[in-house]
Amino acid sequence: MAETENSLINEKIDRAILIIRGHRVMIDSDLADIFGVKTKRLNEQVKRNLSRFPKDFMFQLTNTEKRELVANCDHLEKLKHSATNPYAFTEHGTIMLANVLNTKLAVETSVLIVRAFVRLRELLSSNKELERKILELESKYDKQFEMIFKAIKVLMRQEQLDKNRPRIGYKIGKEE
Repeated sequence: MAETENSLINEKIDRAILIIRGHRVMIDSDLADIFGVKTKRLNEQVKRNLSRFPKDFMFQLTNTEKRELVANCDHLEKLKHSATNPYAFTEHGTIMLANVLNTKLAVETSVLIVRAFVRLRELLSSNKELERKILELESKYDKQFEMIFKAIKVLMRQEQLDKNRPRIGYKIGKEE
């Protein structure tokens, strides 16, 4: 795949990662688009290989979750009139899906999807590590740096608010 093609696919992947039921997932129609197949074909392959998709790899959205998804994600407007509820695939489910589809594009793209999930995990863990280090420094030094620590905390909260924007995905449903 060409570099610009990878960049475009990475943008699609980042936009497609959502948080539903407390899990980072991708919806079947987004995955079909990324893998270059029709959603119907993707779901047919899943049904033929159901034993490869346990509940922690894939689940079907409820009517309420589907309505929230359509209301909050413009690019999923087409699901509004769909007769069936979409499937959500976790990181492991997307890998299994690439194996089931077994097209060249699916295999190549699955690598990019895994990297996107890893980037998201690293981003979340690095923020926690930074917060831990600042708290450690704050307890070590007294009042002389209090104002600096307050400013850093304000900036971190603002940065966290910016990161919570639905650029990578949108939180749907209750977290477990």
